[in-house]
Amino acid sequence: MSKIVSLKSDRLKIEVCLTPALLPLHKLENSIAVVIDIFRATSSICYGIENGADAIIPVSKVEECAAYHGTGCLLAAERDGEVVEGFDFGNSPFAYTPEKVAGKTVVLTTTNGTHAIQLSRAAKRIVIGSFLNLSSLTEWLREEHENVILVCAGWKNNFNLEDTIFAGAVVNQLKSDRYVLDDAAIAAEDLYLMAKDDLGKFLSKSSHSERLKKLGIEEDIAFCLRVDETSAIPVLEGDRLVKL
Repeated sequence: MSKIVSLKSDRLKIEVCLTPALLPLHKLENSIAVVIDIFRATSSICYGIENGADAIIPVSKVEECAAYHGTGCLLAAERDGEVVEGFDFGNSPFAYTPEKVAGKTVVLTTTNGTHAIQLSRAAKRIVIGSFLNLSSLTEWLREEHENVILVCAGWKNNFNLEDTIFAGAVVNQLKSDRYVLDDAAIAAEDLYLMAKDDLGKFLSKSSHSERLKKLGIEEDIAFCLRVDETSAIPVLEGDRLVKL
């Protein structure tokens, strides 16, 4: 019996943190953290890095973003789904085109995603996940042979469907005999398996999707649910997200 327990203890862990409010319950220093904010911060970050942005600097507060005025950086600020007045753009992926961001540094603050990044800083490494880079992300995680914690940004520290379903997609692609799943990872995968045949339809009932529809940005929602549109994996180095 002791030998069996020893073998199990050698297995890696995949955990899902359903909201940043639960991060204090996890030992981040032993894991690679994948930060997830599907609608729309991490989707836009992945798209921007894919399209040649030198770096994206995530900050928690609008005031921190504003402090970069006059530095030559592009300033992106979003709150409650809308661009903050006085900034270059928000977190729509369509603002992160090669024409706009190639060769530039973007300073970004959002309602949920950049908050989750800052709260995950104790992790061994932080990378950014979205449906846009799902396969390249999971392939890299598999090769790293490390514990993984999937950090769902949620909505203002509350649970949301879209981030949890993406976490479930990662679990589905990554799981094997080498990993032990926590209950949240099992539940996330079950949700993903329910949703995967028509992500758009399943997530059309989500509260965040409804918020974005009221702002008239259904195209953003559809784009953020494209699978493997990009291959870049943004990784946090110091204060900057750069291409891995």
